[in-house]
Order: sequence, then C-alpha cells, then structure tokens
Amino acid sequence: MPVMLMYPQIDPVALQVGPLAVHWYGLTYLMAFGLFLFLGTRRLLHPPFKYMTGDRAWSRRDVEDILFLGVVGVVVGGRIGYCLFYKPGYYLSHPLEIFAVWQGGMAFHGGLLGVIVAMIWFARSRKRNWLEVADFVAPCVPTGLAAGRIGNFINGELWGRFASADLPWAMVFPQSGSTLPRHPSQIYQFLMEGLLLFIILWLYARKEHKPGQVAAVFLVGYGAFRFIAEYFRQPDDFLGILSLGMSMGQWLCIPMIAAGIFMWAVCGKSPAYDVQGTAA
Repeated sequence: MPVMLMYPQIDPVALQVGPLAVHWYGLTYLMAFGLFLFLGTRRLLHPPFKYMTGDRAWSRRDVEDILFLGVVGVVVGGRIGYCLFYKPGYYLSHPLEIFAVWQGGMAFHGGLLGVIVAMIWFARSRKRNWLEVADFVAPCVPTGLAAGRIGNFINGELWGRFASADLPWAMVFPQSGSTLPRHPSQIYQFLMEGLLLFIILWLYARKEHKPGQVAAVFLVGYGAFRFIAEYFRQPDDFLGILSLGMSMGQWLCIPMIAAGIFMWAVCGKSPAYDVQGTAA
C-alpha cells in the first residue's frame, strides 16, 4: 500500500508577542504587495513605458499609487464579490456580516473587478488610457496570486478533490473531515496561476504590443489556468457542482476567457502607443 503524504498542520500564526499575533496569511499578502512594488519598478524599463516622455512618463510614484489603489480594490472587491457570487442569500439576510472580513470569504473574480475599478480611477486621475494602466499592472499580478496560494496551503484551506492513493503527491487534509488522499490544489494553483502565468506574461510584456493586449493575455491565461485547476479543487460545500458539471469558479472563468480573447483581437486593430507627451 502506498505511503500517503499528510498535511503538516502548520500553525497559522507565524509570530505572537503578547496579544499581538502575526499570521502567515497576512505575511503572504505583504509578500504579494512587495513583489508588486519590485516588479512594477522593473516594468518601468519595459516598452512602451520606458519611451514615454513629458506628461506621458511613468515613475515609481505611479507604481506606489497603483499599489495603494489596487490593495483597496482587492479587499473591497474581493469581499463584495464573495458575498454576491457565492452567498448572496445569506448576506442579504445578514448585511452587517459583509464587513466581518476577519471571518474569511474573498473571491478572486470580485477582487479583479475591484482592481479594474481602481485602475480606471487611477487612469482618469492621471489622464491616461485605462488599457495602458491595465497593461502596466497585468504582468505584476501573478506573483501576488502565487503568494496567496501559499497562504491558502499554510492555512490548510481550499484543499483539492479526492485523488488516487497511487498519486505520489496526493495528500491527506485531516481538517477536511476525511482521511482519504486529495489533490493539493493550492499547489497546482500556485504553479499555474502564479509561476507559469507570471513567466508567460513577463516574457510577452517585454516586447511592445497594442494597448490592451497584455491585459487581454492575463485574462485568457488566468481564466484558462483557473478553469483547469477547478477540476482538482474541492467546490464549496454550500454550492457544490453546478450545471454542466462545472463549479462556480469555472462558470466565472468562461466570460473572463471570452472577454480576453475578444479584447486581444479588438485591441490588435488599434493604433500603437503614443509615447510622446507634452513637456512639464
């Protein structure tokens, strides 16, 4: 009989000093924000941004402002998205619990919508095309997603569906209420939506493309990888498998992929970036 891996039961608290507890999940969020800031400063050296002059020029201050607005968009959008997409009936009956973010409950697709709103706000305030902002941001996002999946694994949450005991990396998650082996789907998502998507986007974005095409590749790439990962991830108990044998996550990915393909095709017909600005 094959030996099965056991989830290591990692303490979610990384450091505690008196009543102050620092959680691993919070540290992964800080890691995500730090990686965004690091990659954003490197993104300034990619075309077309490095060629922009005058009032079209990008700076580190822009990266910092986008990060701040993006954090707000992720938290607010992720929470509202979870409440609307996954438990609308419950939160309509208990509206005050929408603000109880410490109880958990965030949705990526809601966070994405929140970030889009934040990017539009930033673009309008700086008199930029929001597609330009989206193209700048997109390659800097996957490493943050990877950090979040590490946090999911440390917390022992969002485990996978049952797997064959012959699968070498199948793992038992005792907190799931079962001693049967499961797919470590958090690791799958870390590898696909995080590392692989980052490599694809970073290499693609190093060359200049039409406005909006880098962001479009992100939509298609994330949507496709998340759609695949959902076949291995245990659906939420209160939703289960929906119509056509797909999970809520997969249904939310379909319009995301379609929008990305449409956006890439339409943006490919648009003029190239205008890099010349007026002198300050």
